[in-house]
Amino acid sequence: MKIRFLLVFVLLSAVVALGQSYPIGHTTITFNDPTRTGGFGSGGGSGRQIQSEIYYPGTSAGEDVPVETGSFPVVVFGHGFVMAWDAYENVWGALVPEGYIVVFPRTEGGLSPSHLDFGMDLSVCENKMQLEGSNSGSLFFNHVENSTAIIGHSMGGGATVLGAASSAAVKTIVGLAPAETNPSAIDSSALITIPALVFSGSSDGVTPPSDHHIPIYNGINAACKYFISVTGGAHCYFANSNFNCDFGEATASSGITVTRTEQQTIMNDYLIKWLDYQLKSDLSAKVAFDALLVSDTRITYQDDCLATSVTERDNSKFRVYPNPTSGIVQLDFNDMDGELTVQVFSIDGRVIENLSSINSNNLKVDLSYHPNGIYFFNVRSGQDYKTFKVLKY
Repeated sequence: MKIRFLLVFVLLSAVVALGQSYPIGHTTITFNDPTRTGGFGSGGGSGRQIQSEIYYPGTSAGEDVPVETGSFPVVVFGHGFVMAWDAYENVWGALVPEGYIVVFPRTEGGLSPSHLDFGMDLSVCENKMQLEGSNSGSLFFNHVENSTAIIGHSMGGGATVLGAASSAAVKTIVGLAPAETNPSAIDSSALITIPALVFSGSSDGVTPPSDHHIPIYNGINAACKYFISVTGGAHCYFANSNFNCDFGEATASSGITVTRTEQQTIMNDYLIKWLDYQLKSDLSAKVAFDALLVSDTRITYQDDCLATSVTERDNSKFRVYPNPTSGIVQLDFNDMDGELTVQVFSIDGRVIENLSSINSNNLKVDLSYHPNGIYFFNVRSGQDYKTFKVLKY
């Protein structure tokens, strides 16, 4: 009886851990960039002051509470034009409980913002948060993963493009109705080679997609990028109600057919899966992301991640062909590092093949008996791994 009770307890504990939702802690840190002047805030030292509001998984909800056990990826978020960080409670309210530290720099909030400085501030915050994780005197000591996303809305989305390409810790960028900037985010987008996700609202009249979001997306030079347009979506609905943004939208946008809550729900349905995949290497989240895309009537999308471009790690040890295929898929391997394993996922996240090989450097997978569609091949040998998207026709 005691053994049976212990087993039930362990299983229940595992379920609770998998579904854990973290309380939201908050602190304020003013970071400093000694190479520049200005900014916002005080107390960060000489140079440019970058006061940042930081929300994080806490042991309880509240101000300056201890960080929960474990380390967490960082999301640095850039606000829109004349919008304050607190208009994005919907963002930290969704991400922190999922295990993310979210950082909001408060600089460039006036009527004449420097887009370039704001982009640099986003980059500085990313770097400073990594340092916080290694600083024994910091609240975040040993709690920061070497894995960061930079996200921005409107002006902040354009600034994200300007400031995102400076650190190996930045694994992805996300633009929420990203706006053209000065200097040009459209021109600078060619420098972005990391995975990118761009959200748009089809009824956005503040930053019309054809003039802002689409050219930025098209210019991004990444092997994996997605464009998601919320049908009937607005510019300001990626944030909570904010007078400045909403006033501008009321005079510029028409044809909005979704509510703010609906648009934010759509955003979160994709954003959390994307971040879980890019920052936590959760393949099941990426499978769910792609499965939702092809079935979701709330959005239209562009997928530039087809074939072999969706990778967990960029290496040339693995080759999967032909792609597309009518049935048989050949997998070749070079420089084997231990046992080879291959898991094949259907678009709805089911494992349909689970293969391994110790002595052979090639395997075949027969998709002839499976429906036409997209399949994901997760290939691993020792510390090397790669994910291929394969189309069966």
